[in-house]
Amino acid sequence: MNVEPDPRNSFETSGADLEAAIQMYEDAYESVGFQAERTERPFSYRFRVTGDETMSFRSTRFDARMQGELESGDEYVVMWLADGGGTVDVGRQEVAFTPGTPMMFPTGRPFAFDLQDLRQSLVQFDRTFLEGVAAEEHGTQPAPLVFDHTQPPRREDLRGWNAQVRRAAETVLGEAPVSQLVLAETARDTALALLRTFPHTVLAPDITLPQGATGRVREAVEYMHAFAHTPISTTDVAEHVGLSVRGLQQAFQRQVGTAPNAMLRGIRLDRVREELRRSSPGDVTVAAIAVRWGFAHLGRFSGAYASRFGEYPRDTLHA
Repeated sequence: MNVEPDPRNSFETSGADLEAAIQMYEDAYESVGFQAERTERPFSYRFRVTGDETMSFRSTRFDARMQGELESGDEYVVMWLADGGGTVDVGRQEVAFTPGTPMMFPTGRPFAFDLQDLRQSLVQFDRTFLEGVAAEEHGTQPAPLVFDHTQPPRREDLRGWNAQVRRAAETVLGEAPVSQLVLAETARDTALALLRTFPHTVLAPDITLPQGATGRVREAVEYMHAFAHTPISTTDVAEHVGLSVRGLQQAFQRQVGTAPNAMLRGIRLDRVREELRRSSPGDVTVAAIAVRWGFAHLGRFSGAYASRFGEYPRDTLHA
């Protein structure tokens, strides 16, 4: 009788060497430039990861302060604290990270953090896997997911997430043998719980790209579509694709004949129009929708809208 091998992989390390800990975390998160300093606690650390290529559980104990920048890359990550805390997405969409409420890693771009004296747990999903589950759940084609890390989950959703994490942990972290099928079912159930708990949008795979857009310009336009609902600027877009602002402007003019800030403004105007068409006059106002999409000066917004669509926003809302 053949015994199926355990599909889980596990890694664990610990110690009291601060420099060794920094190097280990940089390696684990494929990043560089982490900085750490001791706090009032005697320093020690422990890091553990268990799972497979689809989903894994991680836990961290780190008795010091650490600062740095990282990116989720090919993963989607949920994290929560039992102790410690600090700030996530420093200098941008800052969120205080404290025990009690799980948070998604900011998606699609690097983010800075400043945390200390952590007892932290994480669940990580392979990007392709989670996007596939989301496509089935939403009835769309697989596409990048954009999570709003600034918006906490609703309490009723959080209860379901916590219950599923407990069930999944019993399987993934338990000592009993686990088959590949059971592990796959557990990953899928946990992925569905994540999607039902954490606010997100799906970047439409069939977005219209301007003719001539290739390489970094294409990547920049896709990024604009994915994050138009957040307060990104041309500087953020340039950083995301690895260009200076001037380099991005030159690339846009050369390939698509327009400025990147004009492209971003146009995308946001299109989103406003979509929302106005879906809304009823008694439920929303043009001003509220415009401000939500970053248009603070309503007079200029109305003029830009009319220039793009041939009608004023109030006409779209009342159509």
